[in-house]
Amino acid sequence: MSRFAQILAVGLAALAAVSGCNRGESGEDGTPRVAFVMKTLNHPFFLDMQRGAEEAASRTGVELVVQAAEREIDVEKQMQIIENLLQTGIQALIVTPSGSREIVSALVKANQAGVPVIVVDTRVDAEAAAANGLELETFVGSDNYEGGRIAGEHLADLSGGSARVAVLEGIPGHETGDSRLQGFRDALQQHAGMTIVASQPANWERDQGFTVFQNMLQAHPDIDAVFACNDLMALGAVEAIAAAGREPGSITVVGFDALDDARQAIEAGRMAASVAQSPRDMGRIAVESAARLLAGEPLPDEQKVPISLVTKSR
Repeated sequence: MSRFAQILAVGLAALAAVSGCNRGESGEDGTPRVAFVMKTLNHPFFLDMQRGAEEAASRTGVELVVQAAEREIDVEKQMQIIENLLQTGIQALIVTPSGSREIVSALVKANQAGVPVIVVDTRVDAEAAAANGLELETFVGSDNYEGGRIAGEHLADLSGGSARVAVLEGIPGHETGDSRLQGFRDALQQHAGMTIVASQPANWERDQGFTVFQNMLQAHPDIDAVFACNDLMALGAVEAIAAAGREPGSITVVGFDALDDARQAIEAGRMAASVAQSPRDMGRIAVESAARLLAGEPLPDEQKVPISLVTKSR
């Protein structure tokens, strides 16, 4: 059992002995209060994650508070949200970090307040965590490196092992995007004919995906393939391809997340593939883990959800 689980178990047991209440009580009705701080609620991926979390909260009897910054890249706002929630007497904190390093100081404050932390989707930077003595209960998410590798291998197969490739990166220093990018690059290194001619951040956003890829096409009109570290950027690239007067599918586009819009683009032949995650499962497992933790149960260090490749034939 982790240190936080031990503290909670002892404290709650003492409370039950004095008042006869159920373990994990925090409000008048005795419902455990758990905060889930997401990167944003303006993205289908995180809305799906929220649905999974809310379903689990209803089933496990947890009072779930969900908050997020307006933009996924606003790590300072996310940190402020966490610090404010810690003042409200939450019993557990679930977070999808907007910044793998920056978020550490806010999570250390949760440690100091005796609030256990569950991390979802994006890992906290290990060196920063160790340097600050940060303790985390569990990580819930997919293998982003493997997803990037799968995307790279599929793109190489589609291109016959030879292509001039553009890459739309996520936020620099953001573990999710960095892992996907590294997996993709490592896959392409196994194919001598696959050349990355342009690689630039588009910060997870569709409009930036459009603008950045439009500029890439102007600088490298012979680009014939693109990997985007998420589907919003991939869909922006699809729009840039159309704006340039290129035929749909003339540039092979592979994304990540398998959003509904991306699946539709795949069926229409505007995208070739996308790596699917399971955000609903991430939300569900995270809240179930919080409930288990508050009941004094141990958690594994990691809980991985599956990934798969979505193509027109699947």
